[in-house]
Amino acid sequence: MAEFRMPALGADMDEGTVVEWLVKPGDEVQKGDVIAVIDTAKSAIDAESFCSGTIDQLVIGAGQTVPVGTVLATITEQGAERKAAAAVVPEQAAHPAPPQPGLPAISPVVRHRARELGVDLAKVHGTGRAGSVTRADVERAASRRRITPRARAIAAQLGVDLTEVSGTGPDGSIREADVRAAAAHEPSPVRAEAGLPAKSAAERTASMRQAIARLMARSKREIPHYYVSNTADMTTAMNWLHDRNREREVGDRVVPAALLLKATAVAAQQIPQLNGYWIDNEFRPAEAVHLGLAISLRGGGLLTPAIHDAASLGLTELMTRMRDLVTRARSGRLRGSELTDATITVTNLGDQGVESVFGVIYPPQVALVGFGKVHERAVAVNGLVGARPVVVTTLAADHRATDGYAGARFLSAISNLLQRPEEL
Repeated sequence: MAEFRMPALGADMDEGTVVEWLVKPGDEVQKGDVIAVIDTAKSAIDAESFCSGTIDQLVIGAGQTVPVGTVLATITEQGAERKAAAAVVPEQAAHPAPPQPGLPAISPVVRHRARELGVDLAKVHGTGRAGSVTRADVERAASRRRITPRARAIAAQLGVDLTEVSGTGPDGSIREADVRAAAAHEPSPVRAEAGLPAKSAAERTASMRQAIARLMARSKREIPHYYVSNTADMTTAMNWLHDRNREREVGDRVVPAALLLKATAVAAQQIPQLNGYWIDNEFRPAEAVHLGLAISLRGGGLLTPAIHDAASLGLTELMTRMRDLVTRARSGRLRGSELTDATITVTNLGDQGVESVFGVIYPPQVALVGFGKVHERAVAVNGLVGARPVVVTTLAADHRATDGYAGARFLSAISNLLQRPEEL
């Protein structure tokens, strides 16, 4: 029997509230399925199952606030189910129960995924047992349904269920105007659906600032920070981006931030001493680069979800994931796994006009990278002075894990990679 516990969705989380259960006892779940919505000091988060099996018991009801680590539900894992099935006596096995009449039930997990992707379940052909609709069926249907990227982003921001939106575009495609037209008729957010009082913006901001204050105070108190910076010439990178984007639609163009993120991820792969965690008085390197992205929220505060396996992603895919994370972070639709396993964090304040930023490390990580805006500066090249685009890159690192030499190599690696953008 496995125990699904209140997850620690970030180092600054001490307790959480079960807003809504998306499963009930007897439901089958797969590893990675969203089974509950958890409210933290910062946001409502989709919590995923860490194993496959059958929900046995919901221990904590919706609306209850409990400390991190509290058992929320129990799950009979698939291995245990198979073992129990093998123990069925021959007489029982020879006379299985007759199938239930009517259409096969659709699990709450599948319904939740359909809401996320804007898929009408009534139009999905099920390929599961007895014709039941599976997650794969929903995802295939989503790939066929035409919803513009802008419409998806606006729907996430406004909390609009795309399954309830009728498209007025070509072939019934859903556009931004369709989403905005539906927004006025949408039900209340998930807390209200669960019968819980919704937190006001002021309450959410106050609790978030308290959580951030506790974590940052702990970071500065416990982690011996050191700081280094470097100015990278962006001439080659910006020219390459300009040429590449000329062949793309406006909505598909790659912005400089994506290039900076990819260079950081590859540099972290090359200097692995900065990619990992300080736990139990030792450095533990991470197997992959999960790039934490510091995202400012409209009401104030920050969330730092992760772009998984960032070093292995192409620029287009990295750009897509970056936009998706920003949209879902600001609309309260992040998953628990996205908030728990970042291996190194990036903060980019270039869009605010900042030229450089020195951040505070997010424990138990050992490094945080900061980027300012890409701006023109007088630079001497081959004895001649001219205006060239540059970006100031900074690193805050844990002196217990590395020293300034490793930090300098890391920033040099980022700068060198930006001189060869076609290789990223």
